[in-house]
Amino acid sequence: MREVATLRTVLSQNVIDAAIAPPLMTARGLGCSIKGQRLVRDVDLTIRQGRRTVVLGPNGAGKSVLLRLLHGLLPASEGTVLWRGNPLGADAQDGQAMVFQRPVMLRRSVLANLNFALKVRGFRGPERARRAAQALEMAGLDHLAKRPARVLSGGEQQRLAIARALATGPDLLLLDEPTASLDPAATARIEALIGQAHASGVTIVMVTHDRGQAQRLADDVVFLQDGRLAESGPASTLLHSPRSDAVRAWLDGRLFVTTPQTQP
Repeated sequence: MREVATLRTVLSQNVIDAAIAPPLMTARGLGCSIKGQRLVRDVDLTIRQGRRTVVLGPNGAGKSVLLRLLHGLLPASEGTVLWRGNPLGADAQDGQAMVFQRPVMLRRSVLANLNFALKVRGFRGPERARRAAQALEMAGLDHLAKRPARVLSGGEQQRLAIARALATGPDLLLLDEPTASLDPAATARIEALIGQAHASGVTIVMVTHDRGQAQRLADDVVFLQDGRLAESGPASTLLHSPRSDAVRAWLDGRLFVTTPQTQP
């Protein structure tokens, strides 16, 4: 009974946290078209400060496109993205970092990769050295500091990419399938690193295809289907009692076929 009471307390606290956490980023009517093809359309969502939002959906649903729109790497064809209530600008760029599924490693050492990212963000001298050392330790890569980054394993490179992003002190970390193609041990280390970042106050938005990973990491879930927002809400609800047919089909491992719509 004590365990049940504790679980209820935790779930209640999660609901409270979701309700009181201030919006960090909002999207309203967000859409993106490339060469006449609408990849994302009519997306409304709110990313709340300190929360972990996981973006789910089948291949081609627009998940990676959505991350690039939020980060300002792709221009929105319609709608708006607001950062702390204002249009995306220099303050948003300074407050965000993004890690791709296949991170780009510079042709230099692990430590030099970190130093380069910090230099670009304007960190100098002892502060840059301190941040680089902390990032290496957090990622468990301090013993590999002098090794060429491009000879690291896939999991080590991904940890370096995340550490490189976190070293600059972002408020928001965007992750595009950071554990794709990694084995369970490497995946666990990436998830632990994400957990450390979240515990330090970083807001997380992450794309994944892994239901188990979503259950382990997500506070909130956004589910895309055919470029549209099919459903969003607390992970504890959406992953167990979804309202939409699209989410139910995905959780059951079934194909979900939408009715063709006339393109505007």
